[in-house]
Amino acid sequence: MDWGTALWDQHDVIEKHTQSGLDLADRYVKFVKERTDVEQGYAKQLRALCKKYSRRGSKEDQDMKFTNQQAFQEVLNELNDYATHREQLADNMSVSICTELTKHLYDLKQERKTLLVEVKKVQQNLENSFKQLELAKKRFEKEWKEAEKANLQAERAEQDSNSTKVDVDKARQNAHQRTHAADECKNEYAAQLQKYNKEQNNFYHSEMPSIFNKLQEVDEKRIRKLAEGYRLFADTERKMLPGISVCLDKITAASNNTKEKQDSLTLIEQNKSGLAPPVDVEFEDYSQGIKPASVEAPHNISRGRIKHLFKKNKAGTLEKNMPPPVEDFSHLPPDKRKKRLQERIDEIKKELQKETDKSNGLGKMKEVYEKNSQLGDPTSLDPQINQIAHNINKLKGELQRYEAWLSEVGGVSTHSNNHNNAYVTVVESKPSPSQLSDDVYEFDEDFDDEDDVAAAQCLALYDFDGASEGAVSMEAGERLSMINKDQGDGWVHVRRINGDEGYVPALYIKII
Repeated sequence: MDWGTALWDQHDVIEKHTQSGLDLADRYVKFVKERTDVEQGYAKQLRALCKKYSRRGSKEDQDMKFTNQQAFQEVLNELNDYATHREQLADNMSVSICTELTKHLYDLKQERKTLLVEVKKVQQNLENSFKQLELAKKRFEKEWKEAEKANLQAERAEQDSNSTKVDVDKARQNAHQRTHAADECKNEYAAQLQKYNKEQNNFYHSEMPSIFNKLQEVDEKRIRKLAEGYRLFADTERKMLPGISVCLDKITAASNNTKEKQDSLTLIEQNKSGLAPPVDVEFEDYSQGIKPASVEAPHNISRGRIKHLFKKNKAGTLEKNMPPPVEDFSHLPPDKRKKRLQERIDEIKKELQKETDKSNGLGKMKEVYEKNSQLGDPTSLDPQINQIAHNINKLKGELQRYEAWLSEVGGVSTHSNNHNNAYVTVVESKPSPSQLSDDVYEFDEDFDDEDDVAAAQCLALYDFDGASEGAVSMEAGERLSMINKDQGDGWVHVRRINGDEGYVPALYIKII
């Protein structure tokens, strides 16, 4: 069934229905636009939230060494990417649904408007034809009445004895003319009626059904486009789900990469002083009359360490009466001093590399100037070259001083195993607890590879990435050879089956 056959007399219903369908499509376009605005606003708020809670500052950079801090930053990064996907979703919906559907709706509206104008046109033609039929009918009626009246007058003239022959002939002639005119109007009325019936039959069985069927096609096309818009509403977001899932998977991976034991060891590495706890305070027997001089030292040491550990000023730093920082970091505990000295050595080497690169660049530029004086005066580069040479010599002197200080506290500057790294690293000797007890630190600066004999076998309890310098990676369940036991700093020197050596956390292994 189609509209032209079943709804041939429901023009108003069809017009109202098609307009309602177009209104629905307009409403859906507005709905999608508001949905995209919601997505854009949501993405903007997510970005602001990520920016608000992102880490900034040197203290926070130090905190980023902890896996739980890194995981939270990863959550923020992935949430920021998630916001990008929401923005992309809004853009895709706006293009694929709003823009395309609006374009099709405009074409459908124009097509519907054209068809409705055509309906009015054929209706107007049929009405005009009917008006002409009515006029022909009225003329026929009028002429027929006039003809009857003329015939009646002619009969009266014939019956009237007073009427002359001329009057009778005249009356007959008038009646004949009127009858002829009435016959012509009758024929005209019959022809007009036949024409109208033909046009009416064509109107109700051909023209209007054809237009109504075209309107039906327009409406069904609208429905198809609208259904496609509904489907795109879901498909557009479904296409974004893999990217969103990746973000969520990375957040899950960040949570899995959070290692509480590793964070505890990181805190130890960052803040351990290397000092041994104070020895017991000996009993001072005043009944003997003379107080031994050797007893005074531990007591003073114990009291001094308690102050350093627990007493801070308003700013959260150590007491003002503590020794001020010095260039060789001698005011720090041994382990921290080694770390700070190594950091300073690395900084000097980076500066030295930069100055060396500058010197090489200026040297090449001077060679070019010497070969082609039009490019520049080679002597103009001498002040810069001399200044850089002075800086290099100064940095080399500083490097020697810091390396000497590092050697004093038991660190040896050696080249890293990484051939791509031009800087040196520190291999630290481990002091025994007895050396630390009296605040006297002595370190053996000589290392003998032949002493690295496996003391025992151990089993890895956890995975360890070995990212820090001097460390070695291991996997849970792996058997290792212990070379040096824990010397009190929480690290054990081990050798893997493949020959790799390095330090691993003591808490991550079990001696078997």
